[in-house]
Amino acid sequence: QVQLVESGGGLVQAGGSLGLSCAASGRTFSNYAMGWFRQAPGKEREFVASISWSGINTYYADSVKGRFTISRDNAKNTVYLQMNSLKFEDTAVYYCAVDDDGRWDYWGQGTQVTVSS
Repeated sequence: QVQLVESGGGLVQAGGSLGLSCAASGRTFSNYAMGWFRQAPGKEREFVASISWSGINTYYADSVKGRFTISRDNAKNTVYLQMNSLKFEDTAVYYCAVDDDGRWDYWGQGTQVTVSS
């Protein structure tokens, strides 16, 4: 079983920054993409950002583009999400995920990010 362990969530003021990390363990992957999703109360889970194995190809939701940066360290099987210029509407539970076959197969437990106005 693949385990994804997240860290870095917390409370931050609007305009501030926060960094999230998620480390994968339990199975060795090759050429897998990793990504971040988020879910606010009463809302569906939405895509935030993803990154290819090489780290060259990155994708961002329009709502976070220019403010968030996704990166990875394959030696540590870890994906990061640097969040800058945070807004109240960024408040959500953030989840990391792994794609090794074209689908988001494995998910982390989620970490709460709360942005105060």
